[in-house]
Amino acid sequence: MDLSVKYMGLNLKNPLIVGSSGLTNSFEKIKTLESHGAGAVVLKSLFEEQIQYESQAEDTKNTYDYPEALDYINSFVKSTALSEYLNLIKDCKKEISIPIIASINCVSDGEWTSFAQKIEEAGADALELNISLLPSDINKTSADNEKMYFNIIHKVKKSVKIPIALKMSHYSAGLANLVQKLSWTEQVDAFVLFNRYYNPDIDIHTLKVGSAGVFSTPAELASSLRWVALLANKIDVDISASTGVHNGEDLIKQLLVGAKTVQIVSAIYKNDPSVISDMLEVLKVWMAEKKYKSIEDFQSTINMEELINPAAFERIQFMKYFGQIY
Repeated sequence: MDLSVKYMGLNLKNPLIVGSSGLTNSFEKIKTLESHGAGAVVLKSLFEEQIQYESQAEDTKNTYDYPEALDYINSFVKSTALSEYLNLIKDCKKEISIPIIASINCVSDGEWTSFAQKIEEAGADALELNISLLPSDINKTSADNEKMYFNIIHKVKKSVKIPIALKMSHYSAGLANLVQKLSWTEQVDAFVLFNRYYNPDIDIHTLKVGSAGVFSTPAELASSLRWVALLANKIDVDISASTGVHNGEDLIKQLLVGAKTVQIVSAIYKNDPSVISDMLEVLKVWMAEKKYKSIEDFQSTINMEELINPAAFERIQFMKYFGQIY
C-alpha cells in the first residue's frame, strides 16, 4: 500500500503534515513527530514584526500606537532570534528526513520579504506564508486587501526559488475568484485552507477581554472541507487542508474532496504525537477495505466540480437541512 504523495513538488511519505505551532519549534519535537509518522512539518511561524524589528529597529518604533506593543515586540524578538530559526532549519536538514517547511506570518509586503532568501539558504524545502489580513479596517476595500496577497507573493518569489504555499483566510467576499487569480500568477505552489485567527472572549465577572479557545474543534472541519471541494478541480495548484481535522476519518474526507495533504495541530495537542500514527492506521485500514492501493486511486473522487451546478446543489442542501430543523 502506497501512502506517498507529491506536494508542491516535494515527495512526502504520506499526506499528513504537522502544521505550524509550538509543536514544531525545536529539533527534539520535530524528531518525535517524524518518529510517529509525520509526512512533513511546518515550522512555528516567524512574525513579520520580528524580522522588521531586527532589520529596521528605528522604523519599528514608529509602527505601534501603544508603548506596550513595542515592549512586547522587544522581548519577543530577543527570545526568538532569527538566527535561532535559521539554525533550527539547518539542524533539521542534517538529521531529519521529512520535508521541513518554514513559515512566516505576515500582513504587509515590507522589507521582511528579503529574509525569505536566508530561509532558503538555510535549507528549508519550502516556505508557507500565513497572510493574516482581517477585513476590519473600514478605510480599506476588499480590493485593497486582495492586492496585498499579490504584492507579497511577488516580492517573496523574487527572493527565492523554493516552493511557496499561501495559507489563506476565509475572510474574502470573492474567495474562489481570489484563489483562482493567485493560481494564475504561477508564483504560488500551494494553498493552505485555512488559517485560524485569535478569537476574543469576555469574562463577565472580571469584565476583561481574553482569548477564546485556541484549539480547533471537529465542527470546524466543515468549512475547510467545503472550500477544498469547491476549489480542488478548478485550480492547477495543490491544496493542503487545515483546521478541524481530528481523526483518521477527517483525513480521509479531505483527501476524497481533493486535498493533496492535510495539516493537523489541535489533534496532537489534545492527545499526543501518537495520534499521527493512529490516523494513518485508520487510513490504511479504510484503503484496504476499499481495495485502494495508493492515495491517487481515490484522491479527489468526490468533488463539487463533478456536479452540474455547484451553487444550486449547495442551495438545495441548505434548504433540506433547515427544512428538517424548522
